[in-house]
Amino acid sequence: MKRILIRNANIVNEGKIMQGDLYIKEGLIFAVGGDLSGHEADTEIDAGGKYLLPGLIDDQVHFREPGLTHKAEIYTESKAAVAGGITSYMEMPNTVPQATTLDLLEDKFALAAKKSLANYSFYLGATNDNIETIKKVDPQTVCGVKVFQGSSTGNMLVDNPDSLEQIFKYSPTIIATHSENDHIIKANLEKYKEEYGEDIPVRFHPKIRSWEACYDASKTVVDMARMYGSKLHVLHISTGEEVKLFDKDLPLEEKRITAEACVHHLWFSEEDYETKGNLIKWNPAIKTAKDREEILKGLLDGHIDVLATDHAPHTLEEKSHPYTSAPSGGPLVQHCLPALLEMYHKGQISLEQIVQKSSHNVAILFEIEKRGYLRPGYHADMVLVDLDDPWEVSRENVLSKCGWSPFEGQTFRSKITHTIVSGHLAYANGTFHEERQGQRLKFSRNV
Repeated sequence: MKRILIRNANIVNEGKIMQGDLYIKEGLIFAVGGDLSGHEADTEIDAGGKYLLPGLIDDQVHFREPGLTHKAEIYTESKAAVAGGITSYMEMPNTVPQATTLDLLEDKFALAAKKSLANYSFYLGATNDNIETIKKVDPQTVCGVKVFQGSSTGNMLVDNPDSLEQIFKYSPTIIATHSENDHIIKANLEKYKEEYGEDIPVRFHPKIRSWEACYDASKTVVDMARMYGSKLHVLHISTGEEVKLFDKDLPLEEKRITAEACVHHLWFSEEDYETKGNLIKWNPAIKTAKDREEILKGLLDGHIDVLATDHAPHTLEEKSHPYTSAPSGGPLVQHCLPALLEMYHKGQISLEQIVQKSSHNVAILFEIEKRGYLRPGYHADMVLVDLDDPWEVSRENVLSKCGWSPFEGQTFRSKITHTIVSGHLAYANGTFHEERQGQRLKFSRNV
């Protein structure tokens, strides 16, 4: 592999920003900081004061392959991720077929080995009746087990209380949950259908998939995890009430119960449904500006541990359907880091906090082997950003296969210039270098 020397960077790592160089050899970080000009390099990048961050690790994406490739593929979405500074991702099981057996799960790993420009792992999907499969998951090679408490894309719903209890009792690895109470949602939906039929105004989405539905389901799994000592990770917190369910005082390394915030819940609010419509229809729903404020506060004070995207593309044609048939989700991997950097410019979050929540903490929480930090001996996953090179999101520069973004028309002040994945310069100033694929993530854990 090529030796890479990055000169004159502002290196953001482990709570500090320092000026210096970084040297990559044989896919690993060899040295960090100071003047490293004495090292021989095949490729030299003069950062010129740009900011060098560990690559983002996205613990929740839907890349739609196999079976739903009309809207996304591992290749197209990993390409968009790399352009967005995401060097590793963990992908969800609600594909076609659903990844609910170990053989189907390994089929996805085999696809990624041929196609993915970023590093990867895949969740096994839980069902009401695959507990014996869950027991066989290898915690060191599979990122986790995904449980849908609320029916979402693919309808992988675990709605049998005994099955849920078995999963928490016997899962050998981390359990990641989509926590919404399906009974509450269905009752709310029927109420609005009575008034509006199938064409319910999308502004009622957060009333249908309500804060009560989220809180009830999150509390259920938190209580169950406490009962069994399970390692639980509650995904995409969307309400201020849920934030209170999580501990902010324990060090992350000691937590058994953790939580995730997603960029769309930090950026949009229910006021945006008027202009964005179904394009910002997600499950769980984007809710009030107060919820958004409390999620950000929870992220910064330690109640919420990591940042992610829940990248979940659909076609514009699918999104143009009436409310009840328009799917939930949207593309986010390309624009997550630019959006977070915009929040930095607004004084809402520091660069060190972005790195902590989107790289360091994900590596800690999932116990990812030698990733998530700019440290000698670690895999060389990193992103170089120019904090002062404004650009506008347009349909023409969207890389996700679906061809649109909820951020269209938004001007971001910061631009990603280079992304290095496992020591390979995968992206540089708009050009992709696709001769190497990303690597399968490994986990140093005994859950």
